[in-house]
Amino acid sequence: MLTAAGIPFDVRPAHIDEGLKPGEDARTYAIRVAVDKARTVAAQSKGQPVLAADTIVVIDGLVLGKPIDAADAKRMLGLLSGRTHEVLTAVALMSHQSGQPVLDSRIESTAVEFAPLGTAEIDWYVATGEPSDKAGAYAIQGLASRFVTRIEGSYSNVVGLPVALVYAMCTRAGILLS
Repeated sequence: MLTAAGIPFDVRPAHIDEGLKPGEDARTYAIRVAVDKARTVAAQSKGQPVLAADTIVVIDGLVLGKPIDAADAKRMLGLLSGRTHEVLTAVALMSHQSGQPVLDSRIESTAVEFAPLGTAEIDWYVATGEPSDKAGAYAIQGLASRFVTRIEGSYSNVVGLPVALVYAMCTRAGILLS
């Protein structure tokens, strides 16, 4: 998505604990994980700007990350079936201004409505393997697009990165994007 938007980048994985802490609400959790990723990579990036993000799906206050197995994916899709849920992506940008590190963190929210899904549809979709590494066990840009009846907000947020927000954050930080 960044490439399509003309935003240059290098990928540097951050190996952090992404577990939900007891009592942590969805927004706090997403921001914490994105900020921890940004700080971890920034510590090794010699002053270069670092962008990090974390996307989660939330329904009834329940955070749905990536499913641990097929049964978990089926459970998640069952929860989403016929309902509207929220996709939250927290974005953290570490940059430097006057030689000092500056952290900007923001969150994008998009409402996504799913059609009612039958057991056969859920079983078929999970069998494709697509849900296995996706927050909420679905990819709106893939086969699950057939289940999405409406979205309110940023499509790229649901895919996993709110590109317009990233661009605005980089612009505010004075990061020139060619």
